[in-house]
Amino acid sequence: MALKTFSLALAAIAVMTTSAGADQLDDIMARKELRCGTFADVPPFAAPDTQTREMVGFDVDLCRAIAKHWGVTAAITPLSVEARVPEVKLGRVDLTIANLAYTRGRAEQIQFSDPYYLAKEMLAVKASDPATSKADYKGKRLASTKGSTSEMSIKMNGSEPLTFQDTGSAFMAVQQNKARGIVANTMTITKLVNESKTKGVELKMIEEPMVFQPIGIGMKKDEPALLAKVNETLRAMDAAGEINQAWNKWLGPDTEFKMTRTDKVVALSELKFEAMP
Repeated sequence: MALKTFSLALAAIAVMTTSAGADQLDDIMARKELRCGTFADVPPFAAPDTQTREMVGFDVDLCRAIAKHWGVTAAITPLSVEARVPEVKLGRVDLTIANLAYTRGRAEQIQFSDPYYLAKEMLAVKASDPATSKADYKGKRLASTKGSTSEMSIKMNGSEPLTFQDTGSAFMAVQQNKARGIVANTMTITKLVNESKTKGVELKMIEEPMVFQPIGIGMKKDEPALLAKVNETLRAMDAAGEINQAWNKWLGPDTEFKMTRTDKVVALSELKFEAMP
């Protein structure tokens, strides 16, 4: 009886050891599913289609393209802005593909892929506002989504952040004079400025960026095989024009954003920028 108990204990230890040494990339391939965390409702990156209610957008297409390269299916999990890092850190999603900017604080919690574009945080204010530079808004209240790099850039500028769960609420804060302006990525600000011409009080975009930020894919730390595979796939997709194809579909010259992607997938060390806290 004692021998049987000892054998069972050894078997349990063997299982635990195998699990502890398991590789996340192997797990993905074994289950044949890549779990991607995206924005819950931040078009054009990820948002429910108004007719089908399926998640669509640039980040959704990026996840599905990576999954296709790996021969697995893509499972999309909508996340709030502040949940993007915790959910991948806890392993509830394999990758966070949600316009995730590299910051020193985030890099302490998760690892980042090579950036696939260099984004800017931009400030929009009422068109009647006489100020012209970000320095003019030091000490002023500016709206943003909670837990975002937009909020960080407001603090770095010496301004007062007023945060919300979604961009729409931050936009309304400016319309209702609760905030002097709104900070978000270039695409979002461009869209809001265009919409404001026919809805509410017209806005303008301050030409000087609040900050520059490399955008990459987030994943758990200490998963070297997964990181290498993601980087390898991003570079292959970039070389084949797949990232540009998705970009042009959602953000390109024929969309309301009219943006051209000129960036290439490069190592973070090759970029010159001031990392956010």
